[in-house]
Amino acid sequence: MAPSSIAILGGGLTGLSAAFHLSRRFPAAQITLLNKDIHFGGWVHSKRAKITLKDGRETSVLLEAGPRTLRPNSKSVLELINLLDLSPSLLTVPKSSPASRNRFLRLPGTQGLLRIPSSPLSLLTSGLSPKSSSLHSPLGYILLSAIAREPFRPWNRPLMIEDESVDEFLTRRFGSEFARIFGSALVHGIYAADSRELSVRAAFPSLWDAEERGRGSLIAGFLLPSGVSATAEVDDPPYQLGDVDEQMRGVSVYSFSQGIGALVDALLRELRTRRNVRLLGGVSATGLRMNPRTAQFEITTSSCETLRATHAVSAVPLPSLKGLLSPKTPLPHLTANPYSSVTVVNLVFLASPGHALHPVGFGYLVPRASSGHAENAILGCVFDSSSMSAQEAPRSAGIVKMTAMLREPVASIPRLVEMLSEQLGVRLPEPLIVRVHDNVHCIPLLRVGHLQRMRELSDVLQGEPWSGKLEVIGAGVGGVSVGDCVEAGRRAGRSWA
Repeated sequence: MAPSSIAILGGGLTGLSAAFHLSRRFPAAQITLLNKDIHFGGWVHSKRAKITLKDGRETSVLLEAGPRTLRPNSKSVLELINLLDLSPSLLTVPKSSPASRNRFLRLPGTQGLLRIPSSPLSLLTSGLSPKSSSLHSPLGYILLSAIAREPFRPWNRPLMIEDESVDEFLTRRFGSEFARIFGSALVHGIYAADSRELSVRAAFPSLWDAEERGRGSLIAGFLLPSGVSATAEVDDPPYQLGDVDEQMRGVSVYSFSQGIGALVDALLRELRTRRNVRLLGGVSATGLRMNPRTAQFEITTSSCETLRATHAVSAVPLPSLKGLLSPKTPLPHLTANPYSSVTVVNLVFLASPGHALHPVGFGYLVPRASSGHAENAILGCVFDSSSMSAQEAPRSAGIVKMTAMLREPVASIPRLVEMLSEQLGVRLPEPLIVRVHDNVHCIPLLRVGHLQRMRELSDVLQGEPWSGKLEVIGAGVGGVSVGDCVEAGRRAGRSWA
């Protein structure tokens, strides 16, 4: 039976996407979304900051505290761009641009940045000698030797194993040095976590699947057709992309003129026009139970209201959901995964003419050091002035914007600027603007065995007392990207029709 009323817990991108799609799928159902903060959008925060230059001119820069660019591989996000008419505000970065091609690593204990080879030719020219003076070296040598040897490694996955860490997987196929440098840097950039703890099947399922297709060889597997995605469902409705898919041809990453927050703002504008949707900001759920007599959910709230609904969607962090449930009706595995905290620091500088503060490129990541090192406090840095310069006002000439990501709160801004100067090999001036955002417990670390645990959670939700009427979705269940969260919302309630 189709729902007559739906409660959605959480107003991040997952919850907003769920409200958007459920209100279209069930126009007769009354939908109420609870969000504990007045601010909707979760970790998405896009704000402009004004700057008065030395000559008295005023300009502004866009600062992001959360995600700042998106890849065009999520059709669910492209669909929202079309349906919410966001195409006019799109800003795209082509794959051919230096901001896309130039990505760097900072190896702890070395000088300056090392550019990651971005093409087969650059990989060959930089990887011929470990002692090459090329800017790519020694990364090219490590990459080339690991990739060249991988197809000749035998099938070496342990028998009966159904999951392993990213580090274990990459070590098996490419060697420990490759896994430590490239694997840990990748995980730092996406999960702000330790690759030795993160599940490869949950975080990077395409790697596991490619090894299966290649009968042990990851390289061979990627050269073979992948077939139908494991996450695709037969009854998935087609994406309504309009011409957005065509706009993304040849695009590496994209954003909007007013940042990723434009997606949140557009969702809110649309939802507030719908008569069957009620958005309650600054109101959190304090309890969730299924009343066996009425077969309805009863949700107590911080505003002392009891909300009743025939169906419910939880898009809050899994530990938060556990705190809402009665001990008589627990759900499994809600606290199995820890959450990473990330401190994001926006830094805006005024560069002297002809004095570059960073190389042209997207930014750099810092891999796990082979031993304890102070640089491990910095996960990486994005060169916003290169990757999204079109977001800035016309009078922003000379303004350089970068964003540092740290695994712990900032103790001293001068010390942070000094560390960034050391990593970049350039003496940074005193910043014009500094904005510090302590994003506490913002990214779930999907530990080994996560997929199996989520299958067990799904099985419990199909049984009594939930009977499939409660859906648990979000970053702690599926992937952590913006695309993953929007897709989870799109699929919410698919079985209710």
